[in-house]
Formats: sequence, C-alpha cells, structure tokens
Amino acid sequence: MTQDMVLKLAREALQISLMVSGPLLLVSLVVGVLVSVMQVVTSIQDMTLSLVPRMIAVFLVFLLLLPWALHVLIAFSTQLFGHLEQFAL
Repeated sequence: MTQDMVLKLAREALQISLMVSGPLLLVSLVVGVLVSVMQVVTSIQDMTLSLVPRMIAVFLVFLLLLPWALHVLIAFSTQLFGHLEQFAL
C-alpha cells in the first residue's frame, strides 16, 4: 500500500464523513441561532429551550436523510471491501 493510496483513502473517508454529517451540523447551527435570537428577544435564558428544538430538528433531518446517508456509506464500504486486495501489504 503506497502513501498515495493511503492519502486517497483518507481523503475519501473525510469527504464522505463531511457529506453525511454536514447537513445535520448545518441544521443544528441554524436552529441554535434562531432559538438564541428568540431567547434574546424574549429575555428567556433557559438551556433546555435551546437544546430541545435543536435535538428535534437534527433528529427529523436525520430521519429524512437516512436513506441517502446509508446509500453513500454502503457504496463507500462496498468500494473499499471490493478493492481490499490492493490495501493488503
């Protein structure tokens, strides 16, 4: 296994992990900012109020994107295990 193969494999793994986790992190960021703005406007400072909507939004987006994420991860795993002989020694 050459250094180029290791770098290519690491780059692909990082890209796929960012592709799968990116939408969830983006939704968490947007909902967190919106809830924080609402807390500032209404002067309500409760940590639960910030956490619960973010968790619900991330869970809903996770359920929505689950088939796509599974497809991407299964394709990467299949490609990885299909070329396993290249990675040995």
